[in-house]
Amino acid sequence: MKTVKIVYWQEPDGMWLGHLESFPDYLTQGETLEELKENLKSLLADLEEGGIPVVRYHEEIEVA
Repeated sequence: MKTVKIVYWQEPDGMWLGHLESFPDYLTQGETLEELKENLKSLLADLEEGGIPVVRYHEEIEVA
């Protein structure tokens, strides 16, 4: 099983927003935290399968 880090928060109107830590440019939302997590899983699948064009990648590199 694969795991990924996510960032999420609840807006004042009650909606949950979040993104995949390695793809912060792509936000999604849900009416519940569980729905948000399902939407994030779907977003990850789209990103990995090439369903979203011109993807920006974020990662850490080691420097001397």
